[in-house]
Amino acid sequence: MSLSKAEEQVMEYLWSADTIFFKDLLEKFPEPKPAGTTVATLLKRMQEKGFVGYKLQGNSREYYPLIKKEQYFSKHVNSMIKSFFNNSAMQFASFFTTATNLSEKELEELKKIIDQQLKQKKK
Repeated sequence: MSLSKAEEQVMEYLWSADTIFFKDLLEKFPEPKPAGTTVATLLKRMQEKGFVGYKLQGNSREYYPLIKKEQYFSKHVNSMIKSFFNNSAMQFASFFTTATNLSEKELEELKKIIDQQLKQKKK
């Protein structure tokens, strides 16, 4: 299941805060801020989708993410690889390294990450 752009924005605030009260969440939005009812509706939908939970603290709800940011984006990257790159991570990596204008330094860092993964796989 995926999130809309607005829901992803709410998740970004939740991921950065770990837990947050509704009024504090509203304060995170840039001007012009959305209506509180809009954010409440987004949170309700996200709860139904299994992305957000809450604890009652008196009369207030303290919201928290039920899924880690890495899990969410990993799922989307894997879906993109399946849909756009014939389920080939190799095709994706080739596209990523040639079409994104990575600098020499960034390519070297990427190479280090790949080398580390290779060492771990050989163990």
